[in-house]
Amino acid sequence: MNRARKQFVLYALLAIFALLTVLLGIINGANFTMASEDADHITLMLSENQGMFPGQRALENGGMRLNMRGGRPAQIGPLGPDSPEMAASMRYFTFAFSEDGSAERVAWAISAVSEEDALTWARSLLGEEETGWTATTYRYRVYELNGKTYVTVIDQGRELLPSYRILIISLIGLAAGLIVSGLALMAIGRRLFAPLEEADRKQKRFIADVEKEFKTPLTVINANTEIIEREGGETEQTRSINRQVKRMTALVKDLASLGVFDEGDMTRTELDLSALAMAAADAARPGFEEKSRALRLKAGEKTLVRGDSEALSDLMVELLDNALKFSLSWAELSVSREGSRVAVTASNDTNLPAGGADQVFDRFTRLDNARDLPGAGLGLARVKEIVASHNGRATARVADGVFTLRVNL
Repeated sequence: MNRARKQFVLYALLAIFALLTVLLGIINGANFTMASEDADHITLMLSENQGMFPGQRALENGGMRLNMRGGRPAQIGPLGPDSPEMAASMRYFTFAFSEDGSAERVAWAISAVSEEDALTWARSLLGEEETGWTATTYRYRVYELNGKTYVTVIDQGRELLPSYRILIISLIGLAAGLIVSGLALMAIGRRLFAPLEEADRKQKRFIADVEKEFKTPLTVINANTEIIEREGGETEQTRSINRQVKRMTALVKDLASLGVFDEGDMTRTELDLSALAMAAADAARPGFEEKSRALRLKAGEKTLVRGDSEALSDLMVELLDNALKFSLSWAELSVSREGSRVAVTASNDTNLPAGGADQVFDRFTRLDNARDLPGAGLGLARVKEIVASHNGRATARVADGVFTLRVNL
């Protein structure tokens, strides 16, 4: 249950991270897109006026007059790239290149670079796309006009500064949001899973009590049956009692193994899963031979995995026990490495209909082919718990008359 709580916190954090990332990504993406569109609007304005702002030629020839009324502008222009103040505040340069490669400075309103460096810079942009970013915060435009190629570069660093600040604030907010959400989810998880953990403790305590309470009467029944058989001989009734006692004893054993399983008690070491499969197959082979069923084993020389030896040995035994119980004529156990994980597959022929069968891992679940067979539906539930304790996944499926249990560790 502790593992389930951790998974809840992890998956919830991943969902919050994805949501915040998408939301902040849209905000920052739209912000930078608008900044790019504003920059393109300015470079387009310059390209339509031979690399300068409208009216700037008059400024060079003696100045421009500002229409004033009462010491204030006649009208206040719009914000953004169409502002009347744009021509006075924009940092940019424009060079014109003739077909013979000669260059002419058309406009110069920047101090961050020298004219020589700016010319080299503009020349390097001749073969680039029509418009784009260069040196991170500079927007350029390459265009043809009157038989010449013009290159205009504008400095958008000042305009992009708020966008970068929003980006930094977004990243800080994302980190802070995840930290706060993680702390809140851990507190919520403890409250949310407290009833489930209490129910799980009660279930394990109940299973332990059932095991203890069943052991004594089963032992007495078995002893009394032996006395009856010694005094009066074996009868159909005593044979029936013995069968039921064995069945109940096996059920109690399964309950005990399921109730005491705790991943916190496991000792994790590096072990050879192929060797465990071979040992389990050797132990199970007489049972298959007794029922005239073939058992095939496919395992590499060495398949190393980190886990608990006892738990993984029980895993192999349970898989083979299930195959022995429900196979019609053959069963197969294979161990193989798939990338960084190890796959354990137990398969056997069956008369079950095709489809998914993951419900077999639920406690006390028995499919149609198990109605007349002994067992309580706990073996594969234990398999699921062992696999989960090793951060793995177990699946079951029926296809083409073959029942396949697949475990990834």
